[in-house]
Order: sequence, then C-alpha cells, then structure tokens
Amino acid sequence: MDLLVHLEGEDDKLFNGKIISPIDTLQLAILEVECWRKASRKEKMNEDHNGYATLLGTRLKYKPGIIMGGKNLVHNCALTRSMGYYLEPLLLLGLFGKKPLSIRLRGVTDDPKDPSVDTFRNASLHILKRFGVPSEGLDLKIEARGVAPEGGGEVLLTVPNVQTLTAVQWVEEGMVKRIRGWTFSARVSSDFEHSMRFAARGIFNNLLPDVHIFNDHKSGPQAGKSPGYGITLVAETIEGCYISADTTVSCGRTDETGEVDEEKQERKPAEDTGVEIASWLLQEIEKGGVVDSTHQGLLFILCALCQQDVSKVRVGPLSPYGVETLRNLKEFLGVTFSFRPDPSTATVVLTCVGSGLVNLSRKLS
Repeated sequence: MDLLVHLEGEDDKLFNGKIISPIDTLQLAILEVECWRKASRKEKMNEDHNGYATLLGTRLKYKPGIIMGGKNLVHNCALTRSMGYYLEPLLLLGLFGKKPLSIRLRGVTDDPKDPSVDTFRNASLHILKRFGVPSEGLDLKIEARGVAPEGGGEVLLTVPNVQTLTAVQWVEEGMVKRIRGWTFSARVSSDFEHSMRFAARGIFNNLLPDVHIFNDHKSGPQAGKSPGYGITLVAETIEGCYISADTTVSCGRTDETGEVDEEKQERKPAEDTGVEIASWLLQEIEKGGVVDSTHQGLLFILCALCQQDVSKVRVGPLSPYGVETLRNLKEFLGVTFSFRPDPSTATVVLTCVGSGLVNLSRKLS
C-alpha cells in the first residue's frame, strides 16, 4: 500500500516535493507497521520522511517526492520478516528512480512466510523483463545466508531505470520444459540438502528429463547467525513463464514470547520437505496461469503501472494477496481490472488499461 501511495502522488509532487530516498521509503513503511502495534493516542512527527503518523495507527500522512535511487545504499532489515518482504517494493520503486538503484540489504534472507531470495533472483526478475525492463543492471546477488530468527544474511540488489513499462498480452502458459532448483544449508550439515534434492528429483524425474537442483552450503560468516536449510524450485515453460515454490526450515525456532528455544524439537525429515515443495510446485503448475500464486500481486501492479494501453494476463485461482492488491490498485491508482473466467482451464483472464505512469524524474536527470 505504501508503494501505491508513493506512485500515486509522485507526479504531483515532482517539482515541489521533498526528495525521499529508498531507505527513507522503507523506514516509513516500517514506521507504519509499528504504529499499528502501539496503544497510545499520542502523535509523533517525523520530518525526515516528510510526514507523520499517529502511534495508534489510525492516520498516516505522507507526501511523496522524487525517488532518487543511487549507489552504495545499505539497509538493515527488521528480523521479523525476511528480505522478500522488502524486495518487491524496492524492485518497483527502483524502476522509477532518478538514478539506477544499488542497495545492500542485511537481515533474514529466507523464512517460511515470504518468498526466498532465490525465488526473486530466478523467477521474479524474469517477470519484470516481460514489461520491458532491461536485463542489464537488473540483478540480485546473494552474498551471505541468514535464516530466522537471528538473520545475518546479505544481498545486493541492482535495479535499472525505465521511462515507462510496456503493456503485455500474456495469456499462454505453455508446457513445462525444464525445472531448476536451489537448496541451501547454513550452520547445519549439507546432508539436509542432499536429502531434499534426492526426494524432489525422485518426483520430477518421472515427468521430464531436464531437472537440475543446485546446492549452496554456507559456513563461517557467509552462513549467518542461525542454523537452517531450505529449497527453491522453479519450473520454466516454453512460453517463458516461471512458476516457483520455496520453503525454509529454521533450526533455531522462537517460542511465543519471541525468545529462541534452545531445546531440540522434533522436525520433519529433510526428505519430507523435498517431497512437499516438489508437490507444491506441481500444484501451482496445475492451477494454471502465467505466474504462481505468490507473484499475482506483483503481476497486477506491473500491469497497472504500464503505459495507457491494454494489458491482458492469465492467472490461476486468485490468492488473498492478489485480491487485496486489486482492491488497492483501484483505490490508489484508479485502475480497474475486468475478469473473464475460463471454465475449460479453471483460470481467470484479467484485462486492464494501465495508469500511464511516466518516470519524470529520469527526464530531469
């Protein structure tokens, strides 16, 4: 929602608004979340973000400015969410900046709640390219793993600038031609990775021959501060669609009070994790659509930010996040999607006319 608020007011505030960096935008989003957790009725001013919010969380005032972008930016993410929570808005904001964005994020790289950094690198970035985002300068480097609860991971995100996004006609999914996967282990034995890979390949090898799952065992400073392991799987179709599924198992769990539980707890075998995530990927493929359920919101936002032309996309059953994104797009950008269910495939074809957002800050540079 903070992203849409910013983009809605960016053009109106271009010449008289305060310049706000991506770091300030992230901090404002964090501030909003914290405001909802307060029980006080006092108000707090924050001039650095050119806005204020009540600590009760009932009101937020925000004046959008120019997205500057730039290099050598660093942000320490909150340990309550993984970097996937921050990467999606950063990708979209960075596209409409004055300068290309290069930012280093530190914190939790993988957790069960948000998409993993491997998913963003191997699936999400490909979706942006469909809308005319150049491949050059669009990258995500994983320099250290960091599993919840203590994190310690680090990634480097680079995002180029665009003048505008290109409308798409993206309704053909195509057959799956290959499956790629990435397992990781940090501060635990690499045997967890071997077990997950063997179990996942045991399912996929009966379906298609082109299956390869890479391993990424970390130790020392690159392993972060908490033990854990995880797996990400991505299916690529002949039409250039990328369907993903991922999960992470943290071996340093926290109890309800937020403190680390040092006692050894029973966990499912790594083989079961590999089987479950492989089955999840097959379910996402079976649902149909050009993206998986996790990426529906990103897809809808990109369509809404396109030039004033018709975009048409096909998705599977709408996810709760996708529905909420559609509501926010209508409220903040005035973009309404039309729906056409396809009973033969149990999918939905959505059509909209883009808001015509233009990167005016790039013109000024």
